[in-house]
Amino acid sequence: MSEQQNLDPQQSVEPNGRLVGGTEYSWCKAVPGGTGITVLALLLSKPSDLSFLNNALHKLQNTHPILRSKLRFDTTTNSYSYITAPIAHLQIQPFDLSSTSHILQNKNLSNPNNSSVSPFHLIVEHELNRNTWFNPDHSSNTDTDVFFASLYTLSDDKQVAALRLHTSACDRTAAVSLLRELLGLMGERDGERTHTELERQEEVSLGIEDYIPSGKANKPFWARGADILGYSLNSFRLANFNFRDVDSPRSSEVVRLQMSSDDTDRILSGCNSRGIKLCGALAAAGIIAAHSSKKSLTDGQWEKYAVVTLTDCRSLLHPVLSRHHLGFYHSAILNTHDINGGEELWELAKRTYMSFANAKNSNKHFTDMADINFLMCKAIDNPSLTPSSSLRTSFISVFEDPVIDHSNKLQQDIGLEDYLGCSSVHGVGPSIAIFDTIRDGQLDCACVYPSPLHSREQMQELVEEMKRVLVDGSSCVER
Repeated sequence: MSEQQNLDPQQSVEPNGRLVGGTEYSWCKAVPGGTGITVLALLLSKPSDLSFLNNALHKLQNTHPILRSKLRFDTTTNSYSYITAPIAHLQIQPFDLSSTSHILQNKNLSNPNNSSVSPFHLIVEHELNRNTWFNPDHSSNTDTDVFFASLYTLSDDKQVAALRLHTSACDRTAAVSLLRELLGLMGERDGERTHTELERQEEVSLGIEDYIPSGKANKPFWARGADILGYSLNSFRLANFNFRDVDSPRSSEVVRLQMSSDDTDRILSGCNSRGIKLCGALAAAGIIAAHSSKKSLTDGQWEKYAVVTLTDCRSLLHPVLSRHHLGFYHSAILNTHDINGGEELWELAKRTYMSFANAKNSNKHFTDMADINFLMCKAIDNPSLTPSSSLRTSFISVFEDPVIDHSNKLQQDIGLEDYLGCSSVHGVGPSIAIFDTIRDGQLDCACVYPSPLHSREQMQELVEEMKRVLVDGSSCVER
């Protein structure tokens, strides 16, 4: 249903290129506006040699051809293509102590409330808003890399290594795989470790649509039209988290939701005992927190909130793709939920999760893929179709499964103190996007939101209320 639908995604633009698929095309439309800039940032306490790190990234580029690709926009056909270079070409952009300090000072000047935010956190936000793919008029054919890297110096013994990618080339599963492969390569310094040979791809893989099993995405024409109409009409009835500033230029900011191992264990036990996943509890806590923040609502007043759940489809495709297959192979399922403020965490968590699970069991992650992409592109082209031209398409987005990570000796050897991985959302998208990780048994969520549509204080309050709802709701759960 996108503008790409009449183009053959397998057609080669050049011997070393292909046209993007429908889902990839949606991201190509979204990223210039500020949604879909994926950032992986590592806080290192052992300074990394620039040439060594550059060589490690070159190995990743040579292993994964999409990382050495460029996105080309063709003005004559209004289409995008991946054009893949034969060899790695990335060069890390270094920022010395003075340059990094200047960036941090500008961040603090732009928002005095940033003074309470760590330098590492501010660098992540800075990277989320470096939009290399912004081209306001597409007046000429352009080629732009999908992969960039920077190295910031915070002090004599602190650095931030930041990878910035176009989301059409790297979904969250791919980003996690990329991070782990990079850490393995960094551990090879001075022969300390022998890196396991990476699975090598010779050419850029096809888009997700070309791997969907036969018949799984079939939907009658009239059913597709009815669903698109239903999605569109429903959007006018959706409640939104209160907007603070709908006119000023937007950027993406992050707040973190972090919980102790005991609280995390109770929440996960509560989910397991009810046969649901963490995404249901996170979505429910977010909705309850948003509804309770609206002091103007009368008791029992109903609101309808939209939840987008992203699911990794790699294991469901034909052929099955491994987690090392870089690209965008997630699909989104949109559900709406009516609440009046009297809901209990676990009742709403089960409702939100089962709505998603039932939709997935009915193959809506495949049958509605073109519909969601079409509506996403329409919202980008017509912001006035969304409340206050905010481009908000849902209240919250969550992932079906969290990232699970455990600290190890390798991370200690390279001096990895902290890391964050998330994507920008200040173009089209939700009011809050949750990127959840369970790190050493502790829940750690990067919560990304569009600023100043929402303020840091407002989102910090929302996240603290989410945390309270989760902790209180799980206080009686046996671990």
